[in-house]
Amino acid sequence: MRRRTFVTALGAAAAASVIPGVARAAVPLIAPTLTGRDPAASGNAQSVYSHLVSMENAARSGSSPMTIIGQHIETQQELYNASYGDTGGTTFSGYYYRKARDITGKLSGFIEIDLGPGYGATGWGTYGDRSYNQLLGLPTGLRSWQYTDDAVDLACGVWKGLPRAADGTYNPDGTMVRLDGTAASLTNGGAASGIVGMSFHQPYPGSSVKSWSRVLTQVEGEHPGGYESYPVATLSTDQAWFDRVLDWESDTDEYRALLADLGFLAATLSYFAAWDVPVLLRPYHEMNGDWFWWGGKTAASYKKLWRITYDYLVRTKGLHNLIFVWSPNGWKAPGSGVPWDYYPGADLVDVVAVDDYYPGYSDFTNVYYTGLVDYAKPRMLAETYNVPITAAGSNALTPSPWVIWSTWGTALTRGTNTNADVKATYYATDQVYTGGSGTGFGQNFAWGSIHAH
Repeated sequence: MRRRTFVTALGAAAAASVIPGVARAAVPLIAPTLTGRDPAASGNAQSVYSHLVSMENAARSGSSPMTIIGQHIETQQELYNASYGDTGGTTFSGYYYRKARDITGKLSGFIEIDLGPGYGATGWGTYGDRSYNQLLGLPTGLRSWQYTDDAVDLACGVWKGLPRAADGTYNPDGTMVRLDGTAASLTNGGAASGIVGMSFHQPYPGSSVKSWSRVLTQVEGEHPGGYESYPVATLSTDQAWFDRVLDWESDTDEYRALLADLGFLAATLSYFAAWDVPVLLRPYHEMNGDWFWWGGKTAASYKKLWRITYDYLVRTKGLHNLIFVWSPNGWKAPGSGVPWDYYPGADLVDVVAVDDYYPGYSDFTNVYYTGLVDYAKPRMLAETYNVPITAAGSNALTPSPWVIWSTWGTALTRGTNTNADVKATYYATDQVYTGGSGTGFGQNFAWGSIHAH
């Protein structure tokens, strides 16, 4: 989520030498595999990544490129925040997943949930007695953590289909409970219906309160579109503090606090791994801005944070169902706010992305798209206010066929998008893959075909 533009000047000569996408003669096809990064990558993760690579190569060759239309779901806002969205009151987790169907008759083909940031609770917790959290000894029955249970159920249901057989996973019928005890049902055809991702708006390590107010620092935060605002953290998350967080060599208290948070993340991801659900994991995004506690730090220290997180999840916890997404904030051409120095490395990243919160339909979308090309990875528009195609005829996918285009939460129906724009995007079946399975959802891709088993 964009807080404000981060600007760092870069000389023209330096820009020409380091900015990917400059002075190329052609755009070569790519041949990365997930096993190149993780030899033990799960079969389903490999299959999803192979599909994204094939889509990227179709875009590079100009051979009928397609984009998976996606939707970020803020389940904590949907369930608890009465001022959120277009409902005039609190609703159920997954409201904006179903909203696309309500408008268009179709579903998004990608859904991204957010495990953080919490909603004002003290310490991590859980609503149901979730097996994956039991080893952490978390308190259960906490209403403030229902949204994470719901988010996990929803994401699993996108991969497997809702409703689905009672296969041992949680809440297979897709019922989501409102705060008043009433329920809403989510359905998407009962079989493989799309692919899933997760972001992690992690409160700063050591924060007892799990809330947006402990994620944001230095500048006042505002939700995309200006609909909700949050106070900032009281801790001074400066570079010296950040270095202590990363000081595994000295085993600092701050480092141990980081591992405690990553343990919560790993426990949830282990559930997806146990049910063979691949997850596009997008941690520590918008690092080239200063509105999150991990942002605006030295490039070397940011990359150390990424390495610690990667090693903990993959090597220590043995999670091999992950596809790692690196997602800086949008930058201004030809060199202000560019994120290149923050790139963790080809051996730690699978998908390169951008969060685009410049207002309206600017020319910057293609600047990002071409800027990321030389990383030789699938390219994703991870967060944006806008749907890519409008009823007026604007089409951002023609010059920039991202493998995934994901709209942020409430922005689907508030801000610049109209229902006609949403329909124009979801009905563009020659450019956009939508989600769902069975009949009644108008999907144009067989999502089960990318299930390895």
